Amino acid sequence: MEPKIIKDSLLLEVLTAENCFIAENYSSEAVSVAKARVNPGVTTAMHHLKGVTEIYLITSGIGKVVIDSLQSEVVSGDVVVIPPGVSQKITNVGKTDLIFFCVCLPRFVPECYYDDETNGKAP
Repeated sequence: MEPKIIKDSLLLEVLTAENCFIAENYSSEAVSVAKARVNPGVTTAMHHLKGVTEIYLITSGIGKVVIDSLQSEVVSGDVVVIPPGVSQKITNVGKTDLIFFCVCLPRFVPECYYDDETNGKAP
């Protein structure tokens, strides 16, 4: 692997089916890192990842995360750990965008995503 610097200003942000914006920063076989943005008042779809651990690092805004039966408000500097197969969603309860980095181990691939609200994969 070669050293690299990935500039945030060059990333392409896309709106996902789960109702948040994602810009993938980095991906390898072992890990993926993406910046997520949730608009005020928006809740992402309840979902889980098969075989993938998700780690959220909250960088700005205020959210409420639900992980299975665990619920908590999250703010800048908080870390959320979501084991593989555990359902979760996050709501932006603030007045500004909720922004966090999502680290997936191993990397996120669309085939691992399961939408718990529709009992299937997202479109």
